[in-house]
Amino acid sequence: MPEPTKKDETPNGQPEESVAPDSNGALPLPEISLEVSPPPEAVAEGKEPVETDGKKPEPTEPEPSQAVVAQEPSPAENGSNQPQTGGVGVKEQAESDNATVKEEVPCSPPPPEEANSLKKLSIELPNDSVPVPAMGRKDSVWSLGEGQAPEDLEKPIDTPPLSTLLIEKPSSATVTVGGDVVFVAKVEAKDLLRKPTIKWFKGKWMDLASKTGKHLQLKETFDRFTKIHTFEMHIIKAKDNYAGNYRCEVSYKDKFDSCSFDLEVKEAEQGSQSIDIRSAFKRSSEGQDDAGELDFSGLLKHRNQREVKQQDDTPDVDVWEILKNARPDQYEKIAFMYGITDLRGLLKRMKKIPKEEKKSEAFAKKLEPAYQVDKGGKIRLVVDLADPTVELKWYKNGQEIRPTPNQRKYIFEHKGTQRIMVINNCSMMDDAAYSVAAGDEKCSTELFVKELPIKIVKGIEPVKTTVNERIELECEVSEEGAQVKWMKNGVEVPTGVRSRYRVKCEGTKHFLVIDDASKEDTGTYSVMASGGTSEAHVQVDLKPLKIYQDLQDMTVKLGEPIKLHCEIYPGNVPGRWYRNGQLIQPSDRLNIIHRNKIHRLEIATSSLHDAGDYTFVPEGYSQSLSAKIHIIDPPRVHLDSLNFPDNTVTIVAGNKLRLEIPISGEPAPRVVWMKGERVILESGHRVRAETYGDQTSLTIEVTEREDSGNYKIVLQNEAGEDTASVKIKVVDIPDAPEAPLVPVVGGDWCSMTWEPPKYDGGSPILGYFVERKKKQSSRWMRLNFDLIKETQFEPKKMIEGVPYEVRIFAVNAIGVSKPSEPSKAFTPLAVTSEPTMLVVDDVTDTTVTVKWRPPETIGAAGLDGYLVEYCIEGTDDWVISNKELTEKTKYTITGLSPGCKILVRVKALNAAGASAPRTLQHSILVKEVVEPPKIRVPRHLKMTYTRRVGEAVNLVVPFMGKPRPKVTWLKDGQAIEPTHVNIRNTDCDSIIFIRKAERSHSGKYEMSVQVENHKDTAIIDIQIVDLPGPPQAVTIEDVWGGNVALVWTPPKDNGNAPITGYTIQKADKKTMEWYTCIEHYHRNCITITELVVGNEYFFRIFSENMCGLSETATQTKKSALIVKEGMQLKIHNFEDHDFKEAPKFTQPLINTFAIAGYNATLNCSVRANPRAKVIWMKNKMIIVDDPRYRMFSNQGVCTLEIRKPSPYDGGMYTCKAINDLGEAQVDCKLEVKVQTQEL
Repeated sequence: MPEPTKKDETPNGQPEESVAPDSNGALPLPEISLEVSPPPEAVAEGKEPVETDGKKPEPTEPEPSQAVVAQEPSPAENGSNQPQTGGVGVKEQAESDNATVKEEVPCSPPPPEEANSLKKLSIELPNDSVPVPAMGRKDSVWSLGEGQAPEDLEKPIDTPPLSTLLIEKPSSATVTVGGDVVFVAKVEAKDLLRKPTIKWFKGKWMDLASKTGKHLQLKETFDRFTKIHTFEMHIIKAKDNYAGNYRCEVSYKDKFDSCSFDLEVKEAEQGSQSIDIRSAFKRSSEGQDDAGELDFSGLLKHRNQREVKQQDDTPDVDVWEILKNARPDQYEKIAFMYGITDLRGLLKRMKKIPKEEKKSEAFAKKLEPAYQVDKGGKIRLVVDLADPTVELKWYKNGQEIRPTPNQRKYIFEHKGTQRIMVINNCSMMDDAAYSVAAGDEKCSTELFVKELPIKIVKGIEPVKTTVNERIELECEVSEEGAQVKWMKNGVEVPTGVRSRYRVKCEGTKHFLVIDDASKEDTGTYSVMASGGTSEAHVQVDLKPLKIYQDLQDMTVKLGEPIKLHCEIYPGNVPGRWYRNGQLIQPSDRLNIIHRNKIHRLEIATSSLHDAGDYTFVPEGYSQSLSAKIHIIDPPRVHLDSLNFPDNTVTIVAGNKLRLEIPISGEPAPRVVWMKGERVILESGHRVRAETYGDQTSLTIEVTEREDSGNYKIVLQNEAGEDTASVKIKVVDIPDAPEAPLVPVVGGDWCSMTWEPPKYDGGSPILGYFVERKKKQSSRWMRLNFDLIKETQFEPKKMIEGVPYEVRIFAVNAIGVSKPSEPSKAFTPLAVTSEPTMLVVDDVTDTTVTVKWRPPETIGAAGLDGYLVEYCIEGTDDWVISNKELTEKTKYTITGLSPGCKILVRVKALNAAGASAPRTLQHSILVKEVVEPPKIRVPRHLKMTYTRRVGEAVNLVVPFMGKPRPKVTWLKDGQAIEPTHVNIRNTDCDSIIFIRKAERSHSGKYEMSVQVENHKDTAIIDIQIVDLPGPPQAVTIEDVWGGNVALVWTPPKDNGNAPITGYTIQKADKKTMEWYTCIEHYHRNCITITELVVGNEYFFRIFSENMCGLSETATQTKKSALIVKEGMQLKIHNFEDHDFKEAPKFTQPLINTFAIAGYNATLNCSVRANPRAKVIWMKNKMIIVDDPRYRMFSNQGVCTLEIRKPSPYDGGMYTCKAINDLGEAQVDCKLEVKVQTQEL
């Protein structure tokens, strides 16, 4: 009886297994899956995979640690004889909330001789092999070698990139303790300019260059013949802690290559009880003999000897017992606590400790390791519980089995402490892994479903037929869907897509069909099933031969194809061809064809040796078919021997031509030379034809252009006729080209074209020479020294405005033609450059105004005007806005649709044409943008604006706003009468004009600018001043000695301006001639001194304001008589006060901002005695006689007025005052801002 197959077995014998989760929701215990791939040699030789005998593999003891060292377990360690694997992935499927440590180290591939099978084993670990914290973890992954994480198992593995430097990589090795091992890496240096850099690492980061010593040596050599660098790493007297993963890195400039390899150090097994764990797993220090060892101890912090002694004095503890009872996540902490540095070796030792199986607390009797049942039968899985109250859950391939009321597939029974699951009507789908969970424990088993043998109910029958017939072998088996195997003479029949055999199945019946039988199909056929075999003999015989078409005798001209054809029945019978009794083999010239009933022999080109008797003999038949082939040789002209391309003979005009052409034919053919319809005779004078022997010749004494043409040779004999043509080409210099054309003219260049000459002289035109000259000159200048291949050229470096002419020479292999006629005179003129600084000036609902600046470059042709074009955005239809050229640099495009977007460009035109367009970068939305109004009050109007009576008032107040704002003026809150004040408004400013100002025009004028709901106002104070009236009353307050005290009151009318002073005059009563005593006096009382005794005086006073003195003066009503007194006044001598003072600025200059185009003033005040000289400077340069500046100085107030400043007037201004006692100066900064207009 065949052994049962394992669950879910794939065609290649690889079973797959999954374990159901526990009853408490946790996944089952860890499971180790090992995949062993066969070497390529085994696959290529067709070796079958090693099949298991149906027994489960022996469980391997798992490591009780979290981090599993990636090493290849030896047979002594895993207790099995399974082949070693190159990459082993250990996957822990238990889920838990605790974390785990994961370490993956690359593992070397297995030797080819070891990997001789392809298997996948499922090994289930016992419960006590996994620590409690590791059970049920979701993120716990055990890794051996280069295994993948659980979530990456289904992902495709990327093929690593090919090495770029290493031609030989170091491979993994195994060495015993105390042995030596050498790792070799080779780099090819053919493309390298210097030696590459190589580094050896252990692990991920430890550079071995610093560990060289008696246990480690690094060597490198270079072979000058092979150009190969060889790098070697020697490990001498290896120790157990040298095992691990190593890496070799090679770099050269921007190239990099690396390779990982493993070193396994084998040692004899020793009992863990006889080893002092703390001394066994301590590393050596750097100061001892083993200072060059490959360990990490050199990277640890050094302890002094006193600390070491203290550690040795610690009481002895059983570290093994502590590690056995500890969780895996505590191993590293315990090792650090007890001074164990070789954690890798510690874990390896713990792996060898046998595990004590714990007795199950939930199950009194577990499931059997495996069960077997026949297909369609019933199986009972029984477990005996220690506690009948424990909840039980059954799993199939890790999925819980839940009972359903309508399905009788699974039946669950309870008998005391026994729990039974019955599986009815077992099928191959039930072949799986089953487990049962009771609380936190579980047990598992495997169910194998055995298929019953397939018996052959009706065997195949013998068949006898002829070729080309259909053969169908039929058998019947005991079960539908069974697999059978068809054999022919003991070999399995191929049933692929291109096979002649077809296999079909109808229920229990199986058929083998041969559609077109041949004699090779004769043999013994058998069908094999698992329960029996049936065989029968098939005989295929030939059919009787019938000749439908016999071979025919043929007469073939030499060189023509030969085709022998016959048709026989049956059609699939091959045959052989014979010529004069010799077997004919197919070749490149001779082809043998067999298609169904038709047999053909084809000779592509016949020769004299092909003549003879031909016979076709069908294979397997005694009959044959025969025919004769006769070859004749017609005349032939052998032009190939002349080696003339295209049978064309080229000769220069005036030379002699003798053309000899070989001919053949038997008998000798008659030769006739012809040119067109004219026959060339042998008696010709200049042109004659001659024939002798095996060649004919044509002779032309002096060739002429008319001799060019096709010459025909006609050969005739009894076998046929042959003709050939020879082209004679008489070459000469080409004709002169026609006059060139100049269609395009630029500033210093032109574009010229011409037609090739009508006759090229019988030789292709190689190129052209171009010459030019000024129209009034007779000297031609060649423009090119290399031939021009095209029929166009662009002469350059011409003088703009000077007329030129050009002409052409044609050149062929014979020589240079005569020059062409000169072209029409042309004058180079250049178009201007494109306009600059194209911007949008204004936009309304139907118009767009743009402005620009003239081109930077304007040639000799000048500038005629500008052309403005626009197009709707998204289209290329440019519309000319101005039908006539405009000379202005500003233009308004009208008639636009509101809301559309347009692009605008401007071209400059002159006699040479239009310039390149200047286009706006962005489209313009044709829609008037509402801009809130804003009044730009000039600086001089922000203060009181003062004018004299009779002067004109002309004020311009600019403002902004779109659409055009509505402007209104009010005076002192009342509307302005247009008869008194003229107001004119434009789009950007408002002008108030008074032809002759009157005192009544003074007041506060309010300007309002409104755009829709937006409004801005400004107030301008206008003051009209006039001459003041005289003082109201002048009285003589007192008279003593030669002094008179006067007192008066200010005038009633000050002329609408402050009174700046008074002028006092006196007059003798006798003469009444007035003399001025004092001017610009500020007070309302004064004492007039130094009057003549005995005279009588009258006094009068004039008022003064900014307009001047009052027209009349107020005179005293009484006179003052200066009388002589008896007593004389003794005048005391008083020292005069010294009012002299060096210049001192009482009010400095302040930094000022000005608007370009509006006057600006700078003010300061200075005090000095005597009066100081005032100097104004800009940027330390004295301002002298500059009409843009006006300087004032009144009563110590210094003013500098800058008329309509520009940005260039900005800078540092200085006012300097100088007198005899010293000097002083003040500075300020003036910044002139330019009003920007929004586009």
